[in-house]
Amino acid sequence: MDTETPTPARVDALREQMIAELRELKAIRTEAVENAVRAVPRHLFMPEVSLEKAYASEYSLTTVRNEQGVSLSSVSASRIQAFMLEQADIRPGMRVLEVGSGGYNAALIAELVGESGEVITIDIDPVVIDRARSLLPAAGYGHVQALVVDGEEGEPQHAPYDRIVVTVEAADLAPAWVDQLAENGRIVVPLRLRGLSWSVALQREQDHLVARDFEVCGFVPMRGAGARDMELVILHDGEGEEVGLRLDGEQVDAGQLREALSKPRTEAWSGVTLGLGLPYDDLELWLVSTLPEFALLAATRAARDRGVVASWSRRGVATLLDSSSGSFAYLTMRPTSPERTLFEFGAIAHGPEAAKVADRLIAEIQAWGRDHQGQQPELRARPAEAPGEASFRFTISWPDKR
Repeated sequence: MDTETPTPARVDALREQMIAELRELKAIRTEAVENAVRAVPRHLFMPEVSLEKAYASEYSLTTVRNEQGVSLSSVSASRIQAFMLEQADIRPGMRVLEVGSGGYNAALIAELVGESGEVITIDIDPVVIDRARSLLPAAGYGHVQALVVDGEEGEPQHAPYDRIVVTVEAADLAPAWVDQLAENGRIVVPLRLRGLSWSVALQREQDHLVARDFEVCGFVPMRGAGARDMELVILHDGEGEEVGLRLDGEQVDAGQLREALSKPRTEAWSGVTLGLGLPYDDLELWLVSTLPEFALLAATRAARDRGVVASWSRRGVATLLDSSSGSFAYLTMRPTSPERTLFEFGAIAHGPEAAKVADRLIAEIQAWGRDHQGQQPELRARPAEAPGEASFRFTISWPDKR
């Protein structure tokens, strides 16, 4: 905790530095969002940490954990909050519902809607709402309504909403959100698609919703009726060398895949390259939309360093499964020069059909590099037809070849 008195000059300097960073990161793109970030004293919503952390563009604060230490609620990084507000395009006079509370983001929304607007923030956890109810008035935002509600239900008493901003990871759209959305309204939600999460801005078009703006993000998952847990299948569990598959609805033979990982690997390389430090979020989204069986291979650094896998990521790297043969191939990269300024995408595969599965993954990487690198697709959400399925069916389509 910061023991120094936060003088106005010091707070202003740190806040302006954060705004400059958010501008540089293109998280802040409009004057309206910049003015909101400048107006709200972020440190008052994060009294547990130093001023430097409170105004760091990538710092997030966990506020509630479960018995196992897993984060259940947090104040998100200001970079993520800023770009989601840009996606939402909130204007003065609007009524906005925030699903998943914390206080700070609701205060930003209150600045955007102004005195003529209305903000309702809800959360399933009374501890989270108690915290928000304490911090919001202290920061000058006592008019924001903070309610204990399961986010899956929305908040019908104040509907319809011009904007619904969801700040927890959702594997589906709650029907209540769509029902409570105004005719020309917009839902911004961290949507989990086959294990990977993007913040998307969904707008009504006739009988469905459409998103054309994707931003990679990470949020704590929904709790309550809307919870949809992912499965982790352990493939290797040595001393600090954990390797597993994160599955979002896929069915696998874990024994087959463990056996496959224990066998020699097959490598294939695509010829598709990317500069050091440049993002390839659109490649991951392309693979999500095109691979028939998709998973994430999660591994520790120790597993990579000791040669169990070639890539390491606790979140997981894009992986193509072939359940019929018990084979899989995952995305990897290698430097193409001693300076390590350019990297080539490749596939590492294991199993009886390793070469075939690696070639399939390479073909998709090459298709992306040839036709879709740097593009944003279109996501359509339609109500699911079959009973027992998820509430909405999502389809991703890409622009025609450039």
